[in-house]
Amino acid sequence: MKTPKVSDIVGIINKFAPFGHAEEWDNVGLQVGNPAAAAGKIMVALDPCKAAVEAAVADKCQLLLTHHPLIFAPLKKISVNDPTGYLVSYALKNDLSVVSLHTNYDVADGGLNDLLAERLGLEMGEPLRVTGSEELVKLSVFVPKGHEERVLEALFRFSGVMGNYRDCSFQTGGTGTFTPLAGAQPFLGKVGVREHVEETRLEVLIPKENLPAALNALLSAHPYEEPAYDLYPLLNKGNVRGLGRLCRLKEETTLGDLVALVKERLTLAGARFVGDSGSRVKKVAICGGSGASLLKNAFRQGADVLITGDVKYHDARDAESLGLALIDAGHFATEILMVEGVAAKVARELLEKGYGADVVAYKEEREPFNYA
Repeated sequence: MKTPKVSDIVGIINKFAPFGHAEEWDNVGLQVGNPAAAAGKIMVALDPCKAAVEAAVADKCQLLLTHHPLIFAPLKKISVNDPTGYLVSYALKNDLSVVSLHTNYDVADGGLNDLLAERLGLEMGEPLRVTGSEELVKLSVFVPKGHEERVLEALFRFSGVMGNYRDCSFQTGGTGTFTPLAGAQPFLGKVGVREHVEETRLEVLIPKENLPAALNALLSAHPYEEPAYDLYPLLNKGNVRGLGRLCRLKEETTLGDLVALVKERLTLAGARFVGDSGSRVKKVAICGGSGASLLKNAFRQGADVLITGDVKYHDARDAESLGLALIDAGHFATEILMVEGVAAKVARELLEKGYGADVVAYKEEREPFNYA
């Protein structure tokens, strides 16, 4: 099996958590290193802290994937006496590349918030705050009868889903005409003779960002030397993406029992909450990390409670005034799930693409806060 490069891993991440979907203020992607370097061993960690970077080097990793960026604010200098400068220098000196997948992973399908919902046993839901949606293009291509399935199979890899459906297309029959010119090597017909062929028009919706790859697949699968196809930009919007999730409990419970469940499932030493422990809750808003800014979104969408981290005093007062229950499960506990999640996802994608690489989860990270 071939060894992936750092750029190959970046490309894989860009498929399931496109870097272009990150918030404008964020800094994601390659932080430090050489895109062309081999990445035969990869470590995944939540934070690019000194311990994680040094552990990756000690474990002979060539790439460290983290949730939080190593370089967030612009650097005016790189000094080994500065914590960030030291880590940048240490990584470069030891041929360790660092890639961050932060808010792009937060909003991704199957990303951080979906992992959190799954861990808490919640029924999956829609984003709390929509940050974008797919731009769609209708691809129409003409295929000789009998070759439809091969072309469709190639396109369905890039067509995405429509709600709860995939592999969606429309087909109509008709007659195609063409006259092969000198130098042509026609699949059907003869040079200089006009040909009439029974053809099928296939229509498939393709997310715009998948279009280059979809066209390459089309040209490879189509039997014609020069396939005829049309592209139609659409005003229709595809699947939405966004921060947080609005979910439901499988069965209604009390706020107190939900707090106990959160403590157990996230292995918390303690959890602060706002609201009456005896109040009934069913509709649950979640946001891993710092999600108190989504309080009003949760309230407007009818949530009974918001589970997040980094809740400040005034956030708690705002929740009280809205009559919205609030559970502060901490930043670390609501995001550490990404380590195993990203490691498993990247390992699967590498295997499917025929790459040989070892992907390990850094297991030594701990909650920075202690409880007396």
